[in-house]
Amino acid sequence: MPDERLIDTLQPRPRLWLGSVEFSAFEPRNGKMQRYVQHRAALAYGYAGEYVSGPRPTAVARQWNNQSARIQRQPAAERALREQLQGIGFKLATRQSKALPESAGEIFELPSDAAWLRFILNELPGLREQGWEIEYAEDFAFDLTPVERWYAAIEEGPERDWFDLELGIVVDGEPLSLLPILLNLLRSHPELLNPAHLARRRDDEQILVPIHTSHLGFQRTLQVALPYGRLKPVLATLGDFYLREPGETSIRLATADATRLEGLQALSLDWQGGEQVRHFAERLRDIRHCPVAAPEGLNATLRPYQLEGVSWMQALRQLEVGGILADDMGLGKTLQTLAHLLIEKQAGRLDRPAMVVMPTSLVPNWQDEAARFAPTLKVLALHGAARKKHFAHLADYDVLLTTYALLPKDIEVLERVPLHVLVLDEAQYIKTPGSKAAQTARQLNARQRLCLSGTPLENHLGELWSLFHFLMPGWLGDSKQFSRNYRVPIERRGDEARLQHLNARIKPFLLRRTKEQVATELPAKSEIVHWVELNDAQRDVYETVRLAMDKKVRAEIDRKGLARSQIIILEALLKLRQVCCDLRLVNSVAPPAPGHSSGKLTSLLQLLDELLGNGRRILLFSQFTSMLGLIEQELHKRGVPYALLTGTTRDRRAPVKDFQDGKLQIFLISLKAGGVGLNLTAADTVIHYDPWWNPAAEHQATDRAYRIGQEKPVFVYKLITRGTVEEKIQRLQQEKSALAAGVLDAREGSDWRLQGDDIDALLAPLPSPPSQRR
Repeated sequence: MPDERLIDTLQPRPRLWLGSVEFSAFEPRNGKMQRYVQHRAALAYGYAGEYVSGPRPTAVARQWNNQSARIQRQPAAERALREQLQGIGFKLATRQSKALPESAGEIFELPSDAAWLRFILNELPGLREQGWEIEYAEDFAFDLTPVERWYAAIEEGPERDWFDLELGIVVDGEPLSLLPILLNLLRSHPELLNPAHLARRRDDEQILVPIHTSHLGFQRTLQVALPYGRLKPVLATLGDFYLREPGETSIRLATADATRLEGLQALSLDWQGGEQVRHFAERLRDIRHCPVAAPEGLNATLRPYQLEGVSWMQALRQLEVGGILADDMGLGKTLQTLAHLLIEKQAGRLDRPAMVVMPTSLVPNWQDEAARFAPTLKVLALHGAARKKHFAHLADYDVLLTTYALLPKDIEVLERVPLHVLVLDEAQYIKTPGSKAAQTARQLNARQRLCLSGTPLENHLGELWSLFHFLMPGWLGDSKQFSRNYRVPIERRGDEARLQHLNARIKPFLLRRTKEQVATELPAKSEIVHWVELNDAQRDVYETVRLAMDKKVRAEIDRKGLARSQIIILEALLKLRQVCCDLRLVNSVAPPAPGHSSGKLTSLLQLLDELLGNGRRILLFSQFTSMLGLIEQELHKRGVPYALLTGTTRDRRAPVKDFQDGKLQIFLISLKAGGVGLNLTAADTVIHYDPWWNPAAEHQATDRAYRIGQEKPVFVYKLITRGTVEEKIQRLQQEKSALAAGVLDAREGSDWRLQGDDIDALLAPLPSPPSQRR
């Protein structure tokens, strides 16, 4: 046309049209129809509002300034735009798709949903700024609504023992709780609860989350992208709660759980309410950094770690929570507690008595230390039939001492006595929650509860739960919840993440120091396994007993299963252990010939000759009082004077004083009677005649000598009969120690339980005798 104008300088404006389609297709790998979603991008070039793609036409006819015009396309410019899109990662689609009509332009695709999400979040805003037109088809899966802000709302309970926490996001001006959003997300992505999986995600990576909401009465679904940098602390802090609160928008937490809020501080949340709870969380975080001065009138100079322990107990009191002082034996838990009570008295807060519950054997120790270190405290020991005459005047005293044995008998009186502080010494005595000691301890009424124990975990995590059930009921859930959330994953599966989670929960409320950490002035301690061979008579009896008990144990396991056969298993192991110690301990065995009852006893006597000759001061422990009796006979024959302490010893002070004063060179002690309440730093040698499952019991016994005040190196001998059940017990001890260390010292945990292969090992035949070995 003569009046048609040719325009060859107009640059194209790129248009990117984005769409998705959902469809079903047969999946040969599983033989089923599978749902799929395809996403496509169509690139077209706009010239004066007309969009074209492909090589034809080469020009566009349009009205231009009220006259017909022919607009020449710009191939070089179009090619640059196409290459820019390909540089982002797009490739020409090779398969047909109904995500967009063919007329939309050149069809491109990205390799994965993750690539699409990165494009929408990271690249698309830049294209908009450069003038690209962006259009979304109605069903485009990545049509994202921006998250305007994140918030946290706290509502505190009227009794201050709980609070409700709502974490949420604001989208399109509407606040939305994260709880139902993340519940749906975790159902489709359960791997998000795996810390190792989360750790592999970069903080700037994001995950697409559909949100169903109601706006002006209309239901709609929005898509938002949540960054892993924000999800990580939320899931690490509250992930277990998100699995337990269906249909809720907030989470109810115990006030002691305020420590979890610390994990959310880095999220730049808009906090609403909860000032008291948040302040409480901050103080829990800093609980070990709130120093106090030693009280006046304390007749002792507190070591730095002891002053830290007193400060920690004071901080717990201020926060109205309890805790476990789990220092190693010999680091002064009694002294630290007396200092805490003395501070309370001087501050005028000890307006009602404190009570300490302990094993009977410790009452004299508490009386002595209170009189020595805190003489201004009025102390009453409730023991013997005469104790009842004091019941009407208990409020006149500062500190009441009672025992686990008497507590159930006196509970009707004592539960009516308001207490300021309730202390359980050797708190592992309540490790069984259904025991009378545990039940009655929980009935006492006190403002603060404390546990003292060098071994709060001896056999399994359930014992730790029992202590916290006394301190803060419900804080670790009920017994079934604790087993599901912690015991099964940690003890059976070695779940490191659950162990770390448990450590984080108990950290503010458990103070644990070892001698190696704080008592650096202590001399060295050397542990020596003293291997012993069974004599011929013992070998014959051992094999006879082993075969009989193996048959009995297998029959019981077949009938009842492993878990319900523990009594028979322990009976079998007891008999084998007795054979290892001395044949005279085994009732069913004919009396052996003189001098042939025990290779171990013979070896012990040779060792004692050497040690006594070198002037060593010896503690000798056995779990069998009857074995101590046999050792006594041998010492009598040799004219060696000794001290003896067993469960039947009435006056514990006399033998201890005789040994400490240097009158006697050897002290025979039953493991149960001598595990607590003794300070025997005059000793420099400890002998364990027979091992037992619980390494903590042996450590406690050793710590009678290896404690503050010891100035000499300590040598610890463990007499183990080679190839027998005693050697197998050594291995199991190590596994139990690893479990305790994992929780108490926040190290990697390990499992301890008797499994089928453990039974096989424990009841295995003896190896060939030494004379037949090469």
